[in-house]
Order: sequence, then structure tokens, then C-alpha cells
Amino acid sequence: MRTTTLPTTLPTAPLRLAVIGAGPAGLTLALQAARALPEAQICLFDARPLERDVSADPRTLALSLGSVQLLRRLGAWNDAAAQAIARVHVSQAPPTLSHPLFGAAGEPEVTIDAFEQGVPLLGAVLAYGQLVAPLQAAWLAASAREPQRLLTRFGAPVSAIKPLDGGVEIDAGIAEGFDLAVVAEGGVFSEQARKAVTHDYQQNAWVGTVTLADDSPAGVAYERFTRNGPLALLPLQPREGQKRAALIWCVPQDEDDVATLDDAQRLAVIQTLLPPGVGRLRAIGPLKCFPLGLNAERTLVEGRTVRIGNAAQTLHPVAGQGLNLGLRDAFSLVEALRRAGPEGVDAALRRVEWQRAPDRWTMIAATDFLARSFAWRWPGLPAARGLGLAALQKLPPVKRALARQMMFGRR
Repeated sequence: MRTTTLPTTLPTAPLRLAVIGAGPAGLTLALQAARALPEAQICLFDARPLERDVSADPRTLALSLGSVQLLRRLGAWNDAAAQAIARVHVSQAPPTLSHPLFGAAGEPEVTIDAFEQGVPLLGAVLAYGQLVAPLQAAWLAASAREPQRLLTRFGAPVSAIKPLDGGVEIDAGIAEGFDLAVVAEGGVFSEQARKAVTHDYQQNAWVGTVTLADDSPAGVAYERFTRNGPLALLPLQPREGQKRAALIWCVPQDEDDVATLDDAQRLAVIQTLLPPGVGRLRAIGPLKCFPLGLNAERTLVEGRTVRIGNAAQTLHPVAGQGLNLGLRDAFSLVEALRRAGPEGVDAALRRVEWQRAPDRWTMIAATDFLARSFAWRWPGLPAARGLGLAALQKLPPVKRALARQMMFGRR
């Protein structure tokens, strides 16, 4: 008589994953999970209706090389829409002490060059809509190919996430059960509920675009440490033959008179703060104001709910690393789930928490320290900051390590 050996364990059901938020981090995670977890059912929720056009959203995003590489692998990157960053120039505006370490301009500065680092670019800059639109199109195309596995719930705001034994319940008009929920809805600091780690920097960021002179260097990102806060110019794709840059201008709230200035006055003030190598600013567009602060969860994981991107940590823009940190959160989570399989979700989440902590807290601590330092009026602080920049420029191995951190995060 022929006998049949029964399996010692029952087959497990495919993972059911809910992704809440169809911004850059949420869409990236959903797309990556769709490829890396071919058995998983993935449901993408977002409050905005599907018919709303996101392609024209002009907000500026700065992406590191690691983020660009991830998006290229997902088929959701348009080189023609993005401006590559070939060089980063960080300097400190006067008043500062002179020192032999300082460069030819007599000011402390650090330059990081893609060619010196052996990479084609350090990162790229593009508009929010130019990133989200192709990500959304790629998701919708994947969903059309596998409509039973990849589900889309646009126009369905999630009102509650209820923890269950071994999963969560998502309330978006109707209650649905999932093995895991990933929250990727972020928002800006002023509109967020306060998390475990929070600090109001009492600073405003004025953001917009400026037009540069024809002889301004192409592909250079500038960060200028001023007495009142950082000022950054990020290169943008030219428009109608004119060179442009995104502006992030941080000022203390109790000294903020930017709203009272006309365009000519704003240009004049910004020009005095920038290093001479930027060249002349020709024009400035409308500016929007955003209060700045730190708002971070102590952990990414709570039960079967994971927070990534701005839902996990909202940072000061001094290093331009907020979105990059969120994309690394997404990548690590999907990789951990891929290696663990459905039966090891809790083990995968513990691994993500442990793996992401050094990168997260290094970046949170660094940006928090820099942001707070602009409010300090300690004697000698500008000189110390300047000497630190100059020393970094003179130590290529240290500068290389910093460049790798900014491009790929802490590994």
C-alpha cells in the first residue's frame, strides 16, 4: 500500500500589506514590495482622488544618488526631468575669523565633487510632481496587470488603524484586515501631531525659485551657513534657456521680516549672503513660508504598524535628507520582508528596527544639532564652525566618508 506523507506545517496565507499614503515614500515602497514580494497582496490607500493631477506640483525635492538608483531600478525615474548635482559647496558667511586653513576666498568652505568621489552624480533635484507622477503611473500599470493582488484605494482617507492579534484593521470607510500596515503620510511640521521626540526651532523656511546669470556654474548645490540660519540653492533644470535654482532660506521667526520685503529687496539680501562663486541672481519667484521643527518617533515599528518617511521623522532641511531617509526606510522594510517570508513578519520588523536605528538617529542628531546651533549666540561659535568646515576640506578620507553618508546613508 502506498502511503502519503503529510506536511508537518500548514501552508501560510500570502502576506496582506496596507500602504497608507501615495506620496514618494509610499509609492516607492508599494512598487518595490510588488516586485520583491510576488505572493503578497498590497493595497495602497490615499485620501486624494485618483483624478487629481499631481504632475504640476512644483515643490522641490533633493534626492541622493542612492535614492536615484533605487528609483531607476523601479522604472520610475526620468533623467530629463531632473537636474543632476555634480558638486556641493558648503561655506560660512562672514563675520568669521581668518585662518590659514581657509580657502582662497578667505572663508571656510567644503566642496564635494562627483568626479572626485568616482560617481556620475551626487544626487539630483526635481519637482515633487515630476517624481510622484511617474511613480503613480508605474503603480497603476502594475495594478492593471495584477488587479487581484495590487489594489488601489484613492479617495479613501484612513480614519483609524486598530491593532489586532497578528495584524491590523484599517478603517477607510469600511474595515479591512491586514497583516501589516505601513504609514507613509507625512505632512509638514506645523500640521503634524507631536511625536515622542519634538522640538520647535522657532525658524521659518522661505522656499521658492531664483533665476541665475548665464555664467553661473551648472549643477552646483550651495549651502551657506549665515548668522541667522542656513541658506541653500539647489540647481534646477533650465527653463526657457534660463538657469534656475530652488531657494531654501531659513530665518529666526522673531527676526523674520521677509514678508515685508519686495522682490528687489529679497534679491539684494540673498545676494549679500551667498558666496561670490554663485554669480548674480537675476530674478526671484513667489516664496512660501514653512515653520521648521523636529518631530520624530522613537521607533519605526509599533506592533504590526510601521511608519516611514515624514510619518516617522520630520527633519530640518539643513542637510536635505528627509526624503532620502524615508526611501531607505522603505527599501530596508521590503528587503526584510522578502528575506523573512510571511511566517516571519514579526522577526522582519525587529530586524528593520535594529538595522535602521543607526542611520535614522545619526541623521536626526546631526540635523538637530546644526539647526539648534544657529540659535546659539556663544562667543567663538561661528569661528569653531568655520574651523570645522576648513578642517573637513583638508581631510579627504573624512570628507569621502561624509560624502558616502550623504549619498547612501549609514550602512
